Amino acid sequence: MANPLPSDALSGKTALVTGSSRGIGADTVRYFADAGARVVINFRNKEARALKLADEIRGNGGTAITVGADLTDPASVRSMMAAVQDEFGGIDVLVLNASGGMESGMAADYAMLLNRDAQIDVLDAALPLLSPGSRVVFVTSHQAHFIRTTETMPEYEPVALSKRAGEDALRARIEELQASGIDFVVVSGDMIEGTITATLLERANPGAISARKDAAGRLYNVSEFAAEVAAAAVDPIPEDNTRLVGDTSDFA
Repeated sequence: MANPLPSDALSGKTALVTGSSRGIGADTVRYFADAGARVVINFRNKEARALKLADEIRGNGGTAITVGADLTDPASVRSMMAAVQDEFGGIDVLVLNASGGMESGMAADYAMLLNRDAQIDVLDAALPLLSPGSRVVFVTSHQAHFIRTTETMPEYEPVALSKRAGEDALRARIEELQASGIDFVVVSGDMIEGTITATLLERANPGAISARKDAAGRLYNVSEFAAEVAAAAVDPIPEDNTRLVGDTSDFA
């Protein structure tokens, strides 16, 4: 997938992408680095993958650091932001990509803790580093974005409800962000082939992904959707601060 950003689109800027040691987050970081950004690769427990990605970016002439943080732990989030400030001074692009809730063995409230509460904690911790002209990008799914009007698979419903709650909590901050010169945009996509979420859904509900693919006509893969996320960091803010990716005809 070609980089949607010009090679100098983010020259001199710093981008932090949560949950970026693999998947959509990792490819988003690659696009940012190729566009000249200094990138912060955040991971929870996949340090080896994060370090490998950072080495790849540096090998291509880019600038990257890795910072581990449990986003559900406010102290860990503050420590991450302190490390970013020490290294780069501030943040120009903050991508709220990390999410979860389908993992086994987690507490009943984990999805809400990560997909709503942690998103606000990360934003609050980042605010002192975000200057006028910076941008916050929140990554979600159509199944979550439209959950109030369109039912989703039962296995995904707790995640969808918690991600919509996170989106609503962030949207409530738009006026405050705009007053500080900070842009905000939501990027919503259908199920993405090749993601952990898709794998877990397919395991819980065999045939779910192929059925959704048949209904939509096609599903984006990881690199294609990451390209949309990367573009959202620089493109004009769309109507209602929402960038819808892929088919939405099945969503009201």
